[in-house]
Amino acid sequence: MLQLKEIHHIAIICSDFQRSKKFYTEILGLEIIREVYRKERDSYKLDLSLNGHYVIELFSFPSPPNRISRPEAAGLRHLAFAVADLEKCIIDLEKNHVIAEPIRMDEFTGKRFTFISDPDDSPIEFYEV
Repeated sequence: MLQLKEIHHIAIICSDFQRSKKFYTEILGLEIIREVYRKERDSYKLDLSLNGHYVIELFSFPSPPNRISRPEAAGLRHLAFAVADLEKCIIDLEKNHVIAEPIRMDEFTGKRFTFISDPDDSPIEFYEV
């Protein structure tokens, strides 16, 4: 059996690099590790961390096709962040004009969660732990 240790990172392709950079850094609060422009691909790559841990590669490419999020399609479904206080999270999002879905309850764990969409309509979950 494979000896996996942890998830290393998640790669996200965005349609508007500056808009997504602002969303992930200024609204979600991820920290920039490095930003590079890859001329041969006409693409930016932004490495982001959460609490000092490398978590997201944000890419831009010229005219990427839209990915279907709704109705739900096969494949990777969403990105989830653990939060200590779901109400505070929702208030902070609303201050940045990001509206969360109504809070739901995980029927198996009894934990509360909500969803938002990133600038490209990709679903992001906030799960109270």
